[in-house]
Amino acid sequence: MSDARDDGGAKFVTLTVNGQGYPIVVEPQQTLREVLHDELGLVGTKEMCDRGACGSCTVIMDGRPILSCMTLAIECGGHEIETIENLAAEEHPLVEAYANNHAMQCGYCTPGFVMTAKALLDHNPDPTVEDIKTALEGNICRCGTYPAHIGAVLEAASKIKEGEEATQ
Repeated sequence: MSDARDDGGAKFVTLTVNGQGYPIVVEPQQTLREVLHDELGLVGTKEMCDRGACGSCTVIMDGRPILSCMTLAIECGGHEIETIENLAAEEHPLVEAYANNHAMQCGYCTPGFVMTAKALLDHNPDPTVEDIKTALEGNICRCGTYPAHIGAVLEAASKIKEGEEATQ
């Protein structure tokens, strides 16, 4: 349930992003990507197509990858949103695995791929190559690094599993 209140055209909403609450006034037409980038200064989420076709704007909301360029910010109150900045801060194994596997060239699509891969690993910690291909099929890379993404996700899954076994 959103905590949005009508204030003329704009509405007050509290966005929970990377575990922190942000009370903010948003216009009805503002997308989540615009608010993350322009209002909250979280510039890791990218805008490539602005039509929901490329996946570069992917964030995780309530455990599911979503296209932030196609999601109205006003509808996001009361939901948990996670961005690429959180993965970097937590030193998630995907970050190192992407670097190790050279799964980026220009890097523009990388945040969307990484967030989509994180959502996959959160729900399926031992994915097959087909699982990874299916999860990432909505993401576009202009540089053509698709095979490297598979290796990066498999490496991260292995590191996560090793970390879980070490703590048992």
